[in-house]
Amino acid sequence: MNGSTDLFAGICVVVPTYNNARTLAGVLEGVKEVLRSTGGAGSGQGMAGPAPDGPSVIVVDDGSTDATAEVLHGVKEIHVVRVPVNRGKGHALRTGFDEALKLGFRNAITIDSDGQHDPADLPAMARAIQEDPDAMVMGARDMDKLEVPGKSSFGNRFSNFWFKVETGITLPDTQTGYRGWPLKAVRAFRTTSDRFGYEVESIVELAWRGTPFRTVPVSVRYDFPERVSHFRPFLDFTRISLLNTRLVAIALLWYWPKKIFFEGGWRAGLRAEAVRPDESSLRKALAIGFGLFMGIVPIWGFQLLVGIPLAYLFRLNRVLFVAAANISIPPMIPLILYASYLIGAPFTPGEAYLPTSFRELTLASIHANVVQYAIGAVVLAAAAGIAGVLVSWPAIRLLRKR
Repeated sequence: MNGSTDLFAGICVVVPTYNNARTLAGVLEGVKEVLRSTGGAGSGQGMAGPAPDGPSVIVVDDGSTDATAEVLHGVKEIHVVRVPVNRGKGHALRTGFDEALKLGFRNAITIDSDGQHDPADLPAMARAIQEDPDAMVMGARDMDKLEVPGKSSFGNRFSNFWFKVETGITLPDTQTGYRGWPLKAVRAFRTTSDRFGYEVESIVELAWRGTPFRTVPVSVRYDFPERVSHFRPFLDFTRISLLNTRLVAIALLWYWPKKIFFEGGWRAGLRAEAVRPDESSLRKALAIGFGLFMGIVPIWGFQLLVGIPLAYLFRLNRVLFVAAANISIPPMIPLILYASYLIGAPFTPGEAYLPTSFRELTLASIHANVVQYAIGAVVLAAAAGIAGVLVSWPAIRLLRKR
């Protein structure tokens, strides 16, 4: 960059707002003051090529019913887009991004209008964007601060976990509203969510398409009476949970198979994950034991859907886990069912069922003796898992020495 006048070249600030009249004016004045002090308040100073046509601050009024319209009327040098009826934050962001592209901007920094974000962090966000305009820049809040509500801290950890399961990328703050978006990349795909899930869905899609991610530390403030949050914990958390369920399914069925088998040579990828020189022999053995447990535990059809996220959570070797979980392949199923009935019999003495042939091992027999089968399968799964660890641990140590 050639100086401060280039800092916000090609970058606008998008502020979605809904019934935040008490904090909106302060946020916008703070944003404008930062842009003026860094030379970015006009129409894209320092850009190569045509300058964007309009102010660098785009406000999307998402159907507000309070005094938001009067507040916006009193703020100069901003570009306002009004949505007649409230459609949700996701719809407001899409509307703002489309308007920014129409005006000629390349990147957009989003900042919430409830006052929790400090406009003083805008230059740091802009620097990260200018260093890598194609990256998705995430403003990382310190969620361990005392004034951060517990529900926000939990929700962030929840979101971070599922984002890693879906993409393999570790981020400290996936729920931040302070983000730097590459506009063409984020508008290159369709999304299903109009509300708070839009941001999660979009960053997952960007990660799947190879967009690099960068993080910038930003401050956050919750402890002031003027702040109004429109996040409805039960309803919106349920929506995000359903969204993550769909994204995890897509990741397991499409993204991860594509990444493992078709990118960079699937044999090399599988071998690198399985070998992991920095991983201890015990952790490899634990991955095998956990795979045997999940392959036998009686949640047929959901073993991998449940097990793979847990393997990520416990940082276990995914290749070894999946290989061990395939103990439940069709030739082994009759043996697993018979052993489950046999182990479960002592727990149901008056109703114990022991099949006399493999032909009796059917779904109907499981349904008729579900308690015996379930108890036996859980005990068998635990025993197989423990045995897998005890057997594979010394074997792996021996192999690694060789």
